[in-house]
Amino acid sequence: MARPEGKYAWTVTVGTKGQIVLPKEARDVFDIKPGDTLIILGDKDQGMAIPPKNQFSDFFGKIFGK
Repeated sequence: MARPEGKYAWTVTVGTKGQIVLPKEARDVFDIKPGDTLIILGDKDQGMAIPPKNQFSDFFGKIFGK
């Protein structure tokens, strides 16, 4: 089964310190470099998401009423 264009799925393992390693393909696709800051959003019912870093200001504005 071919994956739809622009759609991805990866698995990660949580280490003993609670850290995860983002797969290289994910880092390449989303241009994530060492030292970058990411935001993780969570909802108990819907799960967690890591939005693209170029959308941070949009999320901060919605969360903090910009």
